[in-house]
Amino acid sequence: MTYLAKPKLHHPSLTKNAVGYTRRDYEGKVSTLCAGCGHDSISSAIVQACWQLDVEPHRVAKLSGIGCSSKTPDYFLGASHGFNTVHGRMPSVLTGAYLANRELLYLGVSGDGDSASIGLGQFAHAMRRGVRMVYVVENNGVYGLTKGQFSATADKGSVAKKGATNADTAIDLAALALQLGASFVARGFSGDKAQLVPLIEAAIRHGGAAFIDVISPCVAFNNHAGSTRSYDHVRAHNEALNRIDFIDLAPEQVVEQGGEHSPDLIDVPQADGTTLRLRRTAADYDPTDRLAAMHAMQLRAASGEIATGLLYVDPAARDWHAAQRTVGGALNALGEQALCPGAAALERINAGLR
Repeated sequence: MTYLAKPKLHHPSLTKNAVGYTRRDYEGKVSTLCAGCGHDSISSAIVQACWQLDVEPHRVAKLSGIGCSSKTPDYFLGASHGFNTVHGRMPSVLTGAYLANRELLYLGVSGDGDSASIGLGQFAHAMRRGVRMVYVVENNGVYGLTKGQFSATADKGSVAKKGATNADTAIDLAALALQLGASFVARGFSGDKAQLVPLIEAAIRHGGAAFIDVISPCVAFNNHAGSTRSYDHVRAHNEALNRIDFIDLAPEQVVEQGGEHSPDLIDVPQADGTTLRLRRTAADYDPTDRLAAMHAMQLRAASGEIATGLLYVDPAARDWHAAQRTVGGALNALGEQALCPGAAALERINAGLR
């Protein structure tokens, strides 16, 4: 007999965070994905990151599209707001929700088919507009729900489970996010939780559009020899550019390289007063230089390596509301007088545009 419901009672000795929740309080329903699916590891990392950051579950809005990846929000943060949109349209629905209520933490979960094919235009505009969100792509290089065809992110020359070879050039969503202006770009691996959890924490704290491309092997259709998205291949070709040690309050708004710390440490202040501390693993890599980040990614891709870690971060990132100079607070909390100020106010606005 299979039980698909988790017990409602928690052991009294479970550790609680600063807002009074146990890690179990950040979980969702029992996963129905294949055993060993990388997506479940990503869900676990999101649970761990939110619990460690003392995020109140009811302050989170999680949105997704269509696909195996887009099922996963049901498996974490069960007490949060949720919306499963149509195929490829998660970014626009999230943007609308963010426009109405900027006081929530927006977590968008998508897949390589959902974001790199039918939703590519939606992905592009969410990145270039700087919508404050954590955009996670669970990237396995195949369409898992329709029996393993190559997705748009599958590497050229990779081999399918049934022997076909991919002849199309892959779309690198992390490189595309960099080019489009995302102010936080990272790549992780579902099999490396020690790296992935801090990346998610840093993305949550970031003040602009934060994108994380997570390589997440499909154990049913893309975990074999010849695949560049298998557990073995990624472990053998993973080139971590840095490690995030911790995030803490910044004593001053400066970027420190070396100084009283090791030369291998880089402190990057964030908009909310926190500090993102990185430990270099590539001596010449500067995660605050967008062009250098793009160049480093291309060099490693050309040599068959997969660059992971925090690829780029903009310490001075602004969100969409700041760029558009909208009113403070949530728009959905404004009264009729503020939303409909009358004909005289409209005439003044029109006069200013003439």
